[in-house]
Amino acid sequence: MSDATTTWPCAALERAPLADLTNMRVGGSAEWLLEPADPDELRDAIGAARERGFTPRILGGGANLVVADGVLPGVVIGTSRMNKVMRPQAADHGAGEALDQAPDARIAPTPIEEDPRLVCWAGAGMPGLVSRMRRLGLTGLEMLAGVPGHIGGGVAMNAGGRGWEVWNSVELVRLVEPDGTFRDLPREEASPTYRNGNLGEAVVAGVVLRFEVAPKPLVDERVKEYMRAKNATQPVTAASAGCVFKNPDPERSGGLTAGQLVDACGLKGRRIGGAEVSERHANFIVNAGGATATDVLGLMDLVRAEVAEQRGVELAFEVKRWLAEPEG
Repeated sequence: MSDATTTWPCAALERAPLADLTNMRVGGSAEWLLEPADPDELRDAIGAARERGFTPRILGGGANLVVADGVLPGVVIGTSRMNKVMRPQAADHGAGEALDQAPDARIAPTPIEEDPRLVCWAGAGMPGLVSRMRRLGLTGLEMLAGVPGHIGGGVAMNAGGRGWEVWNSVELVRLVEPDGTFRDLPREEASPTYRNGNLGEAVVAGVVLRFEVAPKPLVDERVKEYMRAKNATQPVTAASAGCVFKNPDPERSGGLTAGQLVDACGLKGRRIGGAEVSERHANFIVNAGGATATDVLGLMDLVRAEVAEQRGVELAFEVKRWLAEPEG
């Protein structure tokens, strides 16, 4: 049971509703929701939660998350207030120094041709990041066009598609370790894999991204191309948590993707309550109206079981599922 007199090192809300903080728009509430405004507050919030015996769950943009109905025990830390994207200042040299800068410092940034990098706090929205990239004439993250969520979550899960990954553009990540200390992880020392940044229990506080300079019309056209492809094949305007399952090993799946396996099992349009397997892309489950988290989670389990029975392939979840106890 939470203590109403508990004080936290950042903005905090008890029994905070979470449904509207996720793209799926389902789920219950958090016993405590903490909302740090910068990396230092994030570090302090993680430390305070652990001191009180909680293993905090980190809520980014809620793009690939389904929260169970009811009250989620413990602490959720949201990064929505950490929405900063900055150019490195002229005085900065290394990636770590760039992350140390103050967001409102009155120091001119290095010319973009000399330093094509962006410094992001964990809560920087990926759509806004793509817009900033386009305005500056930078190329490297066009694949994020139309992808919701925060860059912290994108780095943690190594978001991507069509042979491209966020970590392709990462120069350095600043992490909060479980003991409450910061650690800077250069790209050359990291080991990201498919849909996994392999960061363990560490939490992304900030990231330095390196780009290439390109003509703005070319960047615009690439972004539009990715948007056209997404709109043509994915339920972009529907409430969903993105791709439900990771693509399996082609040798086990006969070369089929997760969506193709679900489609081959005749599951497009299958429903439980207000949750439905998308008719446009079978690896998406959408909130067709009035769905509960119980509906969504139940349909995910049903689809997974059907694919295993019909095709002999055990699909792994790409979407995060917050139940009473953390999964994996």
